[in-house]
Amino acid sequence: MGCSQRLDRSAGMDITVPMPLPFPQNLLRLCETLVIGAIGGAIFNAAGIPAGFLSGAMIFVAIAALAGRPMHMPAPLGRVVFVLIGISLGGAVTPETLKGIATWPLSVVLLCIGMTCSTFGSAFYLRKVHGWDMLSALFGSAPGALSQVIANATQCHSDLRGIAIVQTIRVVILTALLPVGLALFGLIPPAPTRSFAITDSIPELVVLVVVAGASSFLAHWVRFPGGLIFGAMLASAILHGSGVIHATMPWWIVNAVMVALGALTGSRFANTQLRTLLSYSLAALGSFSVAILIVSVFAAMSAWLVNLQLSDIIVSYSPGALDAMMILALALHLDPIFVGAHHVARFILISLSLPLFVKMYGQPPKIPPKLPDKRPVQED
Repeated sequence: MGCSQRLDRSAGMDITVPMPLPFPQNLLRLCETLVIGAIGGAIFNAAGIPAGFLSGAMIFVAIAALAGRPMHMPAPLGRVVFVLIGISLGGAVTPETLKGIATWPLSVVLLCIGMTCSTFGSAFYLRKVHGWDMLSALFGSAPGALSQVIANATQCHSDLRGIAIVQTIRVVILTALLPVGLALFGLIPPAPTRSFAITDSIPELVVLVVVAGASSFLAHWVRFPGGLIFGAMLASAILHGSGVIHATMPWWIVNAVMVALGALTGSRFANTQLRTLLSYSLAALGSFSVAILIVSVFAAMSAWLVNLQLSDIIVSYSPGALDAMMILALALHLDPIFVGAHHVARFILISLSLPLFVKMYGQPPKIPPKLPDKRPVQED
């Protein structure tokens, strides 16, 4: 790679390793985060907002974080949430959802081309309008894979703060507004019958959780993109599609998972000052608008060429976080396999592109000039 391996402190963001907090303090912060998220999710759901548990929790926790509250979601809980998302997504798979699988490659190819164009278009905007360097602009425009983006940006002393804020604002906008937009145009499919009882299917649920959990761990261990979600989803889809398992996650558990994921997303704004957020808001909104305009062209082409549900295509082409887009597919009753295939392709494309961005636009580490040989001249 063409970047030095030191951490960058010149962008106004001091990268330090925080000291671990005592367990009771962490637990109190977690409880506060989940309570605020649950209140926000309940309010949005009661207001009839699509995917309200997800977007409500996210917005309320983000507001609390910006107001200075110590919002906290531990990584182990996040992993459990991802596994439960995968199990729930796999439970929506039926033979009917797989009938159009032969048409997916064309749509995936269009997605990859569209994402490439939108990434460079958004980066061009950040560079020309807001004066970002090209590498930081590409990192800020990459549609997803935030952890990999930040890891590469850290090594290349890019603008970490700006990249993280631009990426996070894009996820928040899509998660909050995409369901509302689909509902306004009548593009959300009718909700299936919901079950809240688990007493009749406890043995099946135990088998489902154990098998899906093992599959999730394996996929994560081999570093499959989004392995925790897709490993669990694959196992759940096979068990449900083959008729071995008929039980699905009760919707009260699914709603709790949505609240947890929303709280996890909103907690990204912890330790972010409001004035810092506002200073990058125009860059975030402008780059998001450019990306959406470009992606919309390719989504329209896909909708014209492929006979699939428009809402599935819109969510599949949305440049949001993989976990947030997958849970939206679940909340909006979309085809999880179709949406998942596209977001895996997007994730792989980003993973392959990041090293190329670094090689093309990264600054090589400065090599100190070689000192002259100061050995004394030997006399004959």
